[in-house]
Amino acid sequence: MARPDGRAADQLRPVTLNRHWSIHPEGSVLVEFGNTRVLCTASVTEGVPRWRKGSGLGWVTAEYSMLPRATNTRGDRESVKGKIGGRTHEISRLIGRSLRACIDLKALGENSIVLDCDVLQADGGTRTAAITGAYVALVDAVTWLADKKALAGKSDRVVHRSIQAVSVGIIDGEPRLDLAYVEDVAAEVDMNVVATGDGDFVEVQGTGENGVFRRDQMDAMLDLALLGCTELAAAQQKALAS
Repeated sequence: MARPDGRAADQLRPVTLNRHWSIHPEGSVLVEFGNTRVLCTASVTEGVPRWRKGSGLGWVTAEYSMLPRATNTRGDRESVKGKIGGRTHEISRLIGRSLRACIDLKALGENSIVLDCDVLQADGGTRTAAITGAYVALVDAVTWLADKKALAGKSDRVVHRSIQAVSVGIIDGEPRLDLAYVEDVAAEVDMNVVATGDGDFVEVQGTGENGVFRRDQMDAMLDLALLGCTELAAAQQKALAS
């Protein structure tokens, strides 16, 4: 069946990774998956949290948030509410876990990198765009540390694989790659897949939103996700080489 934006079932939305978007952080990327736009910044701090001091290991973590009018209706700032929502916590932890999968924390040394992923405009796939963009910001932050000779190991040992993420789902019985919002809300099955540039999985989050799904459907979605992640890995490398 035709998709709302005319894409093929196995086609990503247009992807853009604009490095050095912000002048202050050690790494920054504005990532766009179609109309979804996320600003990812990487901030370096010398030292590690108290519970990790003296271990010789670094630390990488993430925080995720949405601007009040990132969606079609305004949402209150969580800082005003005085409480961080469960969805925000969940996505922040997902991004942190995903990025730690590509880092050798011993080679990083006792340095901390915080990845802030702020959704400027949401049209589905904000968490997957955030992970894909945050990886590029993280590489730039590690390069900054290497230039300062602040790493415990060589920079190519610190970031030892690439990380990408993409959404997949089943709409009207058809597996589709990289769901925009109108597809996401109509999906019978919704899945977010985090993978490495070598085609290994970091995390798979799949839910039958309206019923259940079969093993062959899951395999089809995972195949689509790996196809998309391969293209995203190429986009990341192109951005880093520019």
